[in-house]
Amino acid sequence: MKKIISFITITAFICLSSVAQTVQSPEQFLGYEVGTRFTRHHKIVEYFKAVAQARPDMVKTEKYGETNEGRELMIAYIASPENLKKLDLIRKNNLRIAGLTKDRMAPITDGTPAVVWLSYNVHGNEPASSEAAMLTLYALVDPNNAQTKEWLKNTIVIIDPCINPDGRDRYVNWYNVAVGKNYNADPQAREHGEPWPQGRTNHYNFDLNRDWAWQTQLETQQRLKLYNEWMPQVHVDFHEQGYNQPYYFAPAAEPYHEVITKWQRDFQDMIGRNHAKYFDAKGWLYFTKERFDLFYPSYGDTYPTYNGAIGMTFEQGGISAGLGVKQKSGDTLTLVDRALHHYTTSLSTIEVSSKNAQKLIDEYKKFFDDNRNAKNADYKTYIVSSKDANKIAAIKTLLDRNGIEYGNVSGKIKGYRYFTNKEEEAQLDDNAIAVSMYQPKSALAKVLFEQKSKLTDSATYDITAWSIPYAYGVEAYALKEKKETTAVSSKEILIANSAYG
Repeated sequence: MKKIISFITITAFICLSSVAQTVQSPEQFLGYEVGTRFTRHHKIVEYFKAVAQARPDMVKTEKYGETNEGRELMIAYIASPENLKKLDLIRKNNLRIAGLTKDRMAPITDGTPAVVWLSYNVHGNEPASSEAAMLTLYALVDPNNAQTKEWLKNTIVIIDPCINPDGRDRYVNWYNVAVGKNYNADPQAREHGEPWPQGRTNHYNFDLNRDWAWQTQLETQQRLKLYNEWMPQVHVDFHEQGYNQPYYFAPAAEPYHEVITKWQRDFQDMIGRNHAKYFDAKGWLYFTKERFDLFYPSYGDTYPTYNGAIGMTFEQGGISAGLGVKQKSGDTLTLVDRALHHYTTSLSTIEVSSKNAQKLIDEYKKFFDDNRNAKNADYKTYIVSSKDANKIAAIKTLLDRNGIEYGNVSGKIKGYRYFTNKEEEAQLDDNAIAVSMYQPKSALAKVLFEQKSKLTDSATYDITAWSIPYAYGVEAYALKEKKETTAVSSKEILIANSAYG
């Protein structure tokens, strides 16, 4: 018996040692410390794939598309070996909880893992976060990190290491040409003066952080298709701002849109306090609530929020900082610092999500239960109509991409008319469609169809008007009652009747 126990112990030790040897840290794989050089996009992708190959029991990568310049768009799923085996069943169950499936399977809420989606580098010249993504991945699979293994018992982590590869490589390639053998921290040095068109935008110079709801760009369309097949409980969008700014994390500034729930607000506060604990211990500067509100629906924090998640933006000072720059304070901010700060908030987010996994699932379910019952909807039906069939077709495409259900409608109606701000009767034409608030995506639909923005603060970070009827130039009516439709949209999310075990 003692020999058997001894054999098992030795075998386990050999297996653990083997894992430790095969899973390379980013520094071992790249040949340099993260932050001492900029990593081109293809090397980031290669590192993620190498880790997945070394730990196929914990990591799975998936190519979800390509950029306009042909660069790979990919995500990585990180989970405990037990949960990775049933990854697709967990995804399907997550959609069942939200009521986004058409099967009759009852969802499992007790003990189901929370899904945390971390998105890095949506703006190409805010590159520190992609460096941090590699550090985060390694921490989650590091065999010596017992803490992250505990978090993964009830949490699925999805990492998109670079949303905007074309913009990132545009910036990195330019910087590598501009920098000397050693970086120059003087803000006046050439390496801190990125020329037009800069790396912020995608190939077509479009800001991908304004495109979540509208999905005009190839990268967004491919990413949101996958996002809506998962619908995570937590989503973080990692950014950089001016290099003289301290780190920003949740809670967000006012105004908060009225559809945002108390739980979504409370979780932001919880996250902020946990981040602050780590930043205080290191003496790192940070701020909250002063900037970056939760209002315009097409950001990487608001769009997930209106889709039932805790959506957040984290901002590290660093635009134009290169590998290192001297700040007004006299300190030198390095890329090593910037990557470390994003890495810290990445792990802190996973930690808080794990500790509150069941509450996240319960509140997520409540959010969608309330949506399907139109609990917080003043108007129960929105109707758009136009003699221009192309405009209605464009709106249908938009609704389909966002998973918002709609149906055909005809006859006479009476409701609030958008273009007169009055209650009026109307005879609908053949192109009219109706969007009911009795559906899982009613919170998002309400935001996209709102007639007037309700601001709790006079200052906002960005756009304050976006309503679909005005944007597309169509007749629109908001009805207090539910309007029956004759057909439903064809793009509803359908999944197989497979059990979650």
